[in-house]
Amino acid sequence: MAEKEEKRYLELQMEELKEAYATNEEEKPAPKKNSVQEKKNAEIAKLYEDAAEYEEDLKAFEKELEVVLEYDVKEIPTQLNEKCPSDDRDFEQEIRQLLEGTWKHYVEVEKSHPKEQLEIIENNSLDEIVEKLNQAYPDAKNDFEQQIKSLLIQRWQTLIAIKKEHIKEEIAEIKIMGLKPNYVQRIYKQVHGIE
Repeated sequence: MAEKEEKRYLELQMEELKEAYATNEEEKPAPKKNSVQEKKNAEIAKLYEDAAEYEEDLKAFEKELEVVLEYDVKEIPTQLNEKCPSDDRDFEQEIRQLLEGTWKHYVEVEKSHPKEQLEIIENNSLDEIVEKLNQAYPDAKNDFEQQIKSLLIQRWQTLIAIKKEHIKEEIAEIKIMGLKPNYVQRIYKQVHGIE
């Protein structure tokens, strides 16, 4: 009989301890995150900042290339502004500079194109250039639409290749430090609240 009472007494004590422990757990404030771990994660996240920026640029360039591939030359600047808006970039100015620089090279260095073509490019709006070149050179072997479009495609492909190379370099640096790029990327996303 005494054994049963002792067992029951221990069970009651155990229940009281459980209740007391549960009550204390409820009263305790939520544990704060380990500030040492937060600092460590912030340092690890910094290692991925450049790569993340390059990845963002890469996505933008790939989207822009889709627009360049889809539309005629005269529509490309407008479509880029609509589908890929950017406060930092003036697509019309970028395209104009590319065309003028390329044709200047053709005229002055390669001497493969007449100076008048450069003048047409310099003195007309982008939506008129192809038409004006075709009017001025109806017998030209080159299709100006195709020639200009291939220049634009090549430019965007080059930008994409450059960004991919930058990302590879950043990943290589992370590996050199003895860290796994996926781990560093995950910590970066955690720290910045991404996904």
